[in-house]
Amino acid sequence: MKSILIVDDEQSIRESLTGILLDEGFTPFSVESGEAAIDKVSEERPDLILLDIWMPGMDGMETLSRIRDIYPDQLVVMMSGHGTIETAVKATKLGAYDFIEKPLSIEKVLLCIHNAAKVGQLVEENRELKAQIGKEHEMIGNSKPIMELKQQIKIAAPTSGWILITGENGTGKELVARAIHHGSKRHDKSFIEVNCAAIPEELIESELFGHEKGSFTGATTQRRGKFDQAHQGTLFLDEIGDMSLKTQAKVLRILQEHKFERVGGNKTIEVDVRVIAATNKDLEKEIAKGNFREDLYYRLNVIPFHVPPLRERKADISRLANHFLQYFCRKESRETKTLDEESMHAITNYSWPGNVRELKNLIERLTIMSPGTTIIRSQIPQAIHNGQQTTAKDQSSINLTANTFRTAKEEFEKEFLIQKLEENDWNVSRTAEAVEIERSNLHRKIKTYGIELKK
Repeated sequence: MKSILIVDDEQSIRESLTGILLDEGFTPFSVESGEAAIDKVSEERPDLILLDIWMPGMDGMETLSRIRDIYPDQLVVMMSGHGTIETAVKATKLGAYDFIEKPLSIEKVLLCIHNAAKVGQLVEENRELKAQIGKEHEMIGNSKPIMELKQQIKIAAPTSGWILITGENGTGKELVARAIHHGSKRHDKSFIEVNCAAIPEELIESELFGHEKGSFTGATTQRRGKFDQAHQGTLFLDEIGDMSLKTQAKVLRILQEHKFERVGGNKTIEVDVRVIAATNKDLEKEIAKGNFREDLYYRLNVIPFHVPPLRERKADISRLANHFLQYFCRKESRETKTLDEESMHAITNYSWPGNVRELKNLIERLTIMSPGTTIIRSQIPQAIHNGQQTTAKDQSSINLTANTFRTAKEEFEKEFLIQKLEENDWNVSRTAEAVEIERSNLHRKIKTYGIELKK
């Protein structure tokens, strides 16, 4: 904290405070009225304001209110020789950080300033963190499909309508959900995410609705569920197509009645939650198979969004690659790296079956493993700069020798894992993350299929 604005109609107080603050290493400047204070704040944006309450013309309370309306984060400390508890409470409600009584004590003034400095630092750090998080969740691209998607988000976000996001794995459905939350009236409330596919069936109800102590073995304490945590905010139900019919029925009830009971409890809890759901499945086909409730589908699908696969927005690939390069170079404290023309050409012409997630994983690996500041074509995995891919069309032409469905499935799974391991330089951990299975599970499959890991 450096600059401090003193607002007081008494010249002697302005002069004495200016001298004290100069001695302490601050940069003070002063005005004698509320009107002048508002003009000065607009010009200088001081780190702190010491504001007298009793002044002719615009008093301190009105000045405080006007300043906080224009600059909500401005730190203000009120001063008064006629202070009462009622006055202090009113000032605090208007947004004052603290209240000091006159005659002023140098020790109290300096202590208050130093405490305010700590708060100001926290406010600034919070602002920087929010800006950083916002950049991490920024939707990168200016291709036609992405520009249309951004426009849809801009229109739908401020409303209260429930949203269903569809798209392949790795396309960025969570990113769209966060963008909708950020642009909504609930942006200052919680954004709670639940991956329905990652939670075991026997735990999904406890995860969503919470449980009471003793409701089942291991429930040693009461626990709030995700719906409870998302009260007045947004709940993102990712991969909702993997939710059981039993849980779907309970979710539907909450959406209709805005209330629920915890597992093992009978107390009704009311919630105000905006639900955004996402899936990589065709829910209409799942309804036909009896795997998804039709009434829940229509309840969720008020505003449908579709996130295009990366192969349909090739114009964004180079921009995304450069964005991830900058991000991972900062994260890993590496020199800024670039992709040369040939490596960028290879990346741009690959179809990315794993979509943006696959591209992000590749760029992270290249950032860490590539020597020098320029990434060249030979450092790109062979499958990518050869333009190889495994799309639905390619999969249909795989030469299978099996006579049974089980054997065919095993043959395909083995070939799929070999390809993904090759794409990830035979790194098991990265491959497990890319194909979204547990590392231990992938190790078992590698052993089962006798896949030889190449170094």
